[in-house]
Amino acid sequence: MEEWSTVPLIVIISLTVRWAVSLNSYSGAGKAPMFGDYEAQRHWQEVTYNLPAHQWYFNTSQNELQYWGLDYPPLTAYHSLACAYVARLINPDWIALRTSRGYESPAHKLFMRATVLAADVAVYIPAVLCYQQRCQAPRGKKVAAMLCALLYPGLILVDHGHFQYNSVSLGLGVWGALGLASGHPLLGSAAFCLALNYKQMELYHSLPFFCYLLGWCARAGLRGRGLLWLLAVAVTVLTVFAACWLPFLSDVAHVQQLLRRLFPVERGLFEDKVGNVWCSLSVLFKLHRLLAPSTQVWLSAVATLLSVLPGCLKLTVTPTLRGFRLALVTCSLSFFLFSFQVHEKSILLVAVPVCLLLHEVPFMATWFLLVSTFSMLPLLLKDELLLPYVVTSLTFLLASTQLLRPLDSTSTVDLQLQSFSQCLRRYFPGLPAPPHLLKLAFLLSMAGMVTLSLASAVLVPPRTLPDLFPVLISLFSCGHFLLFLMYFNIVLLWGPVTVTANERRGGKTK
Repeated sequence: MEEWSTVPLIVIISLTVRWAVSLNSYSGAGKAPMFGDYEAQRHWQEVTYNLPAHQWYFNTSQNELQYWGLDYPPLTAYHSLACAYVARLINPDWIALRTSRGYESPAHKLFMRATVLAADVAVYIPAVLCYQQRCQAPRGKKVAAMLCALLYPGLILVDHGHFQYNSVSLGLGVWGALGLASGHPLLGSAAFCLALNYKQMELYHSLPFFCYLLGWCARAGLRGRGLLWLLAVAVTVLTVFAACWLPFLSDVAHVQQLLRRLFPVERGLFEDKVGNVWCSLSVLFKLHRLLAPSTQVWLSAVATLLSVLPGCLKLTVTPTLRGFRLALVTCSLSFFLFSFQVHEKSILLVAVPVCLLLHEVPFMATWFLLVSTFSMLPLLLKDELLLPYVVTSLTFLLASTQLLRPLDSTSTVDLQLQSFSQCLRRYFPGLPAPPHLLKLAFLLSMAGMVTLSLASAVLVPPRTLPDLFPVLISLFSCGHFLLFLMYFNIVLLWGPVTVTANERRGGKTK
């Protein structure tokens, strides 16, 4: 537990960076009539405080869904309500029904920024610290992984710059992973259900949780102890969902409306310029025009299922914690690349599981986290967050290169590619060793990101190609993400299949 002596310093550094970013602009600042995500979060406080729960998700004269209607699960609404009670004590005008729309003031900005910081302190930061502390790694690498994970610029820029509360759902997801890693599947299941009830995008992580728990119970014997564990997990899941959805369960119409708000298929295949397959393909083929909306949904569902299937099967048959960590990455990245209605900010659902691998594969993890932040550059430029983007990215790069030494971890052993490399060399004995090629690819990737960042910030695109730079960024990012998906799947599928005795009998896992 010696690493805990450095935790206060790590927390102070991470909080300082977050607060420095929060001093900058935010989504929709001064941009009437819809403003942006900052106003959306404020408006949800207004709605949840002034209206009864059964009206939160319905279009009424007091709750126009076209104006930032609530479209997240009940736990987000309860969080908004809790923030609203505090806001009401400070200044009732901040959440006055209808008259508070577009409210902006220095005092209110301070309050809103403080609520995001409080969420980080309460949920996300302790989850990351506890998870990294439990990892089987040398003390120095644990401390380095803690700091670098908390300095990941993507989450900081979106939550404390753009303005959202992603740290709540992502932090609850980390608590869920920690519960499984600590041998407490019921606590892990409960934490993940809370994450899912905060943001429906946590479905990106649902298959690894399901497959690991199913395989874990199966190894304990589905005719004995394993069946009891499986029933206990099912009861836990149902209990958490029932508690969260209780105010809406009295009427089927309420449940149906809530589900319609959570899964709005009419919005289209993707939003804005996002670094996934469908957005990249749209440069050549306008799929949203060529295919009917229902066909788009089925196409994305089939593509996502085919992409996640190998890793999920491996995890179910061999439910190891190593496989679970990797499956969190491969499944969420598959959802980001192939699923329906993807936002550019959804890459955070991949980035946080990658943060949990910083101590295992520092080179690939560091590279991915930098690319994931870069992929959101068009959004950050729109919010006038160029300077925070540059400073936080350089800070993370400096911290990771100095503390984790990723460029010194490019051998097949460091990359966990021994088995795959041996298999490949049987057929291609003349293949060059990966370290030099990977270092060169990393440097070229960094140069590409710097070039596109400068071009996006300084140059004016041609009138005939107004989205030139966002499209180039999405294509550049998508190419990287496809390669990362291939890498993490190889590590998952070709990795060791040994299971610890505790995992085999359904006891505590390591």
